[in-house]
Amino acid sequence: FERAPDGSLPHGWLYSRNANPTRDALEHCLAALEGGAEAAAFASGSAATMTVFQALGGGAHVVLPLDAYYGTLKLAREVFATLGISISVADMSDVESVRAAMRPETKAVWIETPSNPLVAVADIARLAAVAHAGGATAVVDNTWATPVLQRPFELGCDIVMHSTTKYLGGHGDVLGGALVTREANALWERIRTIQSAGGAVASPFDCWLVMRGVRTLPYRMRGHCANARAVAEYLAAHRAVERVHWPGLPADAGHEIASRQMSDYGGMLSVVVRGGRDGAIATAGRLELFTRATSLGGPESLVEHRASVEGPGTRAPEGLLRVSVGLEHPDDLIADLEQALSRA
Repeated sequence: FERAPDGSLPHGWLYSRNANPTRDALEHCLAALEGGAEAAAFASGSAATMTVFQALGGGAHVVLPLDAYYGTLKLAREVFATLGISISVADMSDVESVRAAMRPETKAVWIETPSNPLVAVADIARLAAVAHAGGATAVVDNTWATPVLQRPFELGCDIVMHSTTKYLGGHGDVLGGALVTREANALWERIRTIQSAGGAVASPFDCWLVMRGVRTLPYRMRGHCANARAVAEYLAAHRAVERVHWPGLPADAGHEIASRQMSDYGGMLSVVVRGGRDGAIATAGRLELFTRATSLGGPESLVEHRASVEGPGTRAPEGLLRVSVGLEHPDDLIADLEQALSRA
């Protein structure tokens, strides 16, 4: 950014790693979407997560979900455990389990709801109260629900994290992450410092792509939710299916909480098919309209055998397929599932 003859910055920007107009526009957009004070955009969801851990500092203790995105647990266990940050994992669907995991040095409770890959639901308001009672920050990964379906700040949380790669970008063509804070406090200032000094920031073009995706977010989420409902109800009644994880089903363990804290139940589901690992992989292999790929939140429907992706130590059942239900016609999605499952 060119300086004026007197050395001043007439447009307010010095260097793109620190800030630039496109990233500023996205950060203002995301803060407004979540109802927060400020936002910070990163090169990936993992970079956003990593920045929170870095900001907490050595000696901190963090309570993480037993059922969490495996990349979050991998960061905690293999990177930050060697830097003096300790973790405990707890069943976030059991508030007392989280309360029991708290320590005097606990600095954050990381809440992921709905969870990946079991689509479990956690009570944000009660968990935030537990975190605050212990002097800790409540962080919510709101990637799967988006601010359209779930409002973490209204439920008491302090920081919201997004992988903007997913529903916010919405087209499967961008990599990014974001943090949004309810208030610009000392922890947020450390996050901002790490964002600028560390440089794991979203590029201007990627910021533009996310803003493009946000324009259609409410309408896309309606389609994802409606299609997920049709697919989940079909799968729940199929003889080749052992279990469907989707909180919109009345029999789902998270249905009551999700009905209170979400405006709809999301476009992600997991299905456990009969026949274990071999049955799940064979079923995925027969699908024609669903793409076998990692990621979620785009217009195309994706399926993957999550245990294979996560590897040793995975909590995903061997028969589980994670499904990102896209925006194709639901009759076509169900027809594809029918032909794949009918040969199971």
